[in-house]
Order: sequence, then C-alpha cells, then structure tokens
Amino acid sequence: MRELGIGDLARQARIRPSALRYYESIGLLPAARRVGGRRVYPAGTVRQIALIKMAQRARFTLAEIHQLLHTDPDRGATRQWRALAARKIPELDEFIQETQTLRNAVADCLACGCMNFDSCQLLSPGTAEDNA
Repeated sequence: MRELGIGDLARQARIRPSALRYYESIGLLPAARRVGGRRVYPAGTVRQIALIKMAQRARFTLAEIHQLLHTDPDRGATRQWRALAARKIPELDEFIQETQTLRNAVADCLACGCMNFDSCQLLSPGTAEDNA
C-alpha cells in the first residue's frame, strides 16, 4: 500500500500539516507510522480526512466525529450515525435560516444605497435589527 508523508497528505487533503497532527493527537486519525522520524500515512487517510471535513462542514463537533469514526460496525454504527444525523438536521435548518436572514440583510443594505451607517434607515431602531 502506498504511503504519504505529512506534507503530501496535507496537500492532497487540502489541510494544514498542523491540523493532521492535531487530528492525530485527539484520536480522529490513527497515529502515523514513523519512517526516519517522519510521519507517513496510508494513502487511504485522504478519504478519512474528506469524511472529517464533510462532517465539520455539516457542523458536527469533533467529539461527534470521533464518536462516529470509532463506533464498531458490529455494534450499531449505522444506528448511531442515524441518531446523530437526525439530531443534526434541525441544527442545520436553523443555520440555513440564520444565514438566509443575514444574506437578506446584506442585500437590503446594498439596495439601500446610502452607504452611510450613521444615517442608514435600515439600521435604525425598530427596523432591520428587529427582523434579524
């Protein structure tokens, strides 16, 4: 099996080497094998990192990701994933709503055209702030 040094892995996974070392230190990634004092990782680690990054973008905590990565498939990993995912959906819905509200506020400010925060009617009490 092909192995990657920490720099090569970091480039392929588009992540900093320090993040790889951190993931290793908290158990998200298994400890790298050492060759001549340098960390080397199996090529499949790129896929593990992709999963970690996707889970982070989905707003899973590192603790939740750790839990997912370390559940024995014979002990209900699928069931555990479903439970975590089901709890995450409402959080994502709320995040989407908050982001849409912020997007609309920025668009309203852009459309206002005043470009002066001191006199902007959208930022006056009882207007935009109440809608956010």
